[in-house]
Amino acid sequence: MPGDPILVWGAGAIGGTVGAFLVRAGHDVTFVDIVEEHVRAIAAPGRGLAIRGPVAEFSVTAPAFLPSELTGVWRKVFLCVKAHHTQAATTALLPHLASDGYVLSLQNGLCETVIAPIVGRERTMGAFVNFGADWMGPGEVLYGNRGAVVLGELDGRITGRLVSLHRLMLDVDDRAVMTDNIWGYLWGKLAYGAMLFAQATGQDSIAGALANPSLFPLWLGLGREVMAVAAAEGVRAEGFNGFDPDAFRPGGTEAAAKASIAAMVAFNRTSAKTHSGVWRDLAVRKRRTEVDAQLVPVSVIARRHGLATPLIDHLVAMIHEIEDGRRPMTDANLLELAGLVAA
Repeated sequence: MPGDPILVWGAGAIGGTVGAFLVRAGHDVTFVDIVEEHVRAIAAPGRGLAIRGPVAEFSVTAPAFLPSELTGVWRKVFLCVKAHHTQAATTALLPHLASDGYVLSLQNGLCETVIAPIVGRERTMGAFVNFGADWMGPGEVLYGNRGAVVLGELDGRITGRLVSLHRLMLDVDDRAVMTDNIWGYLWGKLAYGAMLFAQATGQDSIAGALANPSLFPLWLGLGREVMAVAAAEGVRAEGFNGFDPDAFRPGGTEAAAKASIAAMVAFNRTSAKTHSGVWRDLAVRKRRTEVDAQLVPVSVIARRHGLATPLIDHLVAMIHEIEDGRRPMTDANLLELAGLVAA
């Protein structure tokens, strides 16, 4: 049921999908994005924002603005920008956030740790999303498959506003859930996300790369490095869509890790989104990725606990080389990373 107006800051793959479903359900949604042609398309009668793909096909129109054009204040702000734009976007949206409102981070990475110091921890809420979506062009988003949608307070409490937010998000995905452990989901996604960064250095699809037996040492090594850091942080990582954190924790068996990888392959085989957003950043949009905002913090936190993350560090360097045009995107990159595990 419609309630407070919602400001969706970042109308790309995640923000465009979430916002479009909310508009379709009758909610008062305003979009903000930095791509002017996309903004004009969303607001244009007869054009609008189109959701394409096997999950749903529909179009909506809604108010949409560039950041410099926006006026007004909202109690609910959904932040959906790439992780490395979090600080700038949060600073820009701050004048539009009500004193009793909140910012919901619908992003990958530990972006809540960036948002909270700017807007206040009490005005920050966490979310984890794992559905597949891609921004295809102005006014068009591919919704490739459904995936986990999880909402939580940073301190784990089940509050009234979390219950209200969950009710709202059921209009986006009727399988959305609340959690008392949002950090557990975010760290789980970091482990899976490390695998997606590795996949993005080559050309094979997510499912194809995960299913390649020559690359199993790579997936095992990345999962173990991230889960070791999560454990050092005192975080109990959560599973989702085939990812089983227990398989990659200290003491996890290779058999369990292979079963988890197989489940992730099965999940991704059903998606119309064949390659990761990281891969699209590198291969299609020719822009820098979120690697410094997602994987580098894992290495930084690891060093704080006296842990080494050699595989993640090598992967970060490899992504930078591709971003700078100093390394081609080939499947040989994945074999090189896998070779580091075996060495």
